[in-house]
Parts: sequence; structure tokens; C-alpha cells
Amino acid sequence: MRTVIAGGHGKIALLLAELLTRRGDQVVSLIRNPAHAADVTAVGAEPAVLDLEHADAADLLATVRGSDAVVFAAGAGPGSTAERKYTVDRDGSVRLADTAERAGVRRFVQISTMGAGQPPTPGSDDIWAAYIDAKTQAEDDLRKRALDWTILRPGRLVDTAGTGLVTLAAPPVARGDISRADVAAVLAELLPATHTTGATLELVTGDTAINQAVAALADRTISDGAAPVAD
Repeated sequence: MRTVIAGGHGKIALLLAELLTRRGDQVVSLIRNPAHAADVTAVGAEPAVLDLEHADAADLLATVRGSDAVVFAAGAGPGSTAERKYTVDRDGSVRLADTAERAGVRRFVQISTMGAGQPPTPGSDDIWAAYIDAKTQAEDDLRKRALDWTILRPGRLVDTAGTGLVTLAAPPVARGDISRADVAAVLAELLPATHTTGATLELVTGDTAINQAVAALADRTISDGAAPVAD
């Protein structure tokens, strides 16, 4: 399986790339900074220096074409402006989805966030509100496309070691933490899981082994608005 990961130098993306390459998959990681190439290579992936905000469309298409799946793991990151929440978290996903459609790559997994799809919590600062709005718009765009998409909304991300135990379900899921390592492990399971196509899933630490949580999704309808399916 050949997978292109946008936001390839992010913490989740690096963990995911290592998991995929260990099982024999080919991974191409899109990065903005050439200095990050060594980190990508170290986890077994192929770096491709392409900035989603500014890359030439033909170069992006050539990189995506021939892949089996695309993962949108990019984000403007802490300290960025409200404007960049839209140009990266929303527009970057839109551009990658456009490219996947043009390249004939149907499988598209988008990392979103818990809180997307709802108005920001009253009292939220402008940056957080923009982030939630950008993620919501990116999700809405993806749902309209003829792609085999899955949207994953992790809870609050932490850098603790993964437990391998999660709650993975259609929204709403009670808010909680989730390690980046477990997010990466869930993504690795979701990529070949065609029964999750068309699903929006929320993810926090829980009591179910990751492979069992993903497999259990096949037992019930998990389209948007369905009841939780694994906990």
C-alpha cells in the first residue's frame, strides 16, 4: 500500500509513517522544510518537499498519483494566526482532496478534532474559534466528495506512551485525552478498513484494543449521526 501523508513532519504523521513502513507499506510524507527530511527518512518514509499552501499543482498531482491512500495530518500548529488556521487546516485539506480526486486516489483519511461540527465553546479565543471553524469547513468539504473518506476526531492530544486501548465511535463521545501514539495506531488500522468509509469517528483513551475497536465498526451503521459503536 502506498500512502501519502500531508503534514509529514508532525508528531502523529511521523509515528504513523513508522507504523506503516514497518508493516511493509510505502509512505511519502509531504513536508514544508527540507531540513525535516532526515526525520522522515529515519522512520522509513520518503520525504517530498511540497508546501500545501504554495506548491505547484502539477507537482502535487505527480506526488499523489499512483497512491492507494492519502492522509491529511497537516495543521497550522500552536502559535499560528487565525488566518493560517483557514489556509492550512481548511484549505490544505481541500486542496489535497482536489488532488486526490484528480489523481484517482479514492481513500482519504482526514485528521480533524473533537469539537468540530459544533460552534466553539462560548468564551473561546479567536484563534481557537478559527481552528474549530476551519476544521468544520474541511470536514464539510470532504463529505461532499466522491472519495472513500473517513474523518477522525481525536480528543485532547498528549505525548504519553500509547496504551493501545481506546474508545472509537461515531459522535458524540465524551471528551477526553488520547496519546498521539494511539492516534497513529488507529489511523494505521483505519487506512485499509473500507467499512469505515463515510464515517466520522471520535477517539479518546478507553478500554477496547485498537484492532477490535476498528473491527467492531463493521457491525453497525457508522454514518454521520449514528450511535456510538465501540467503547
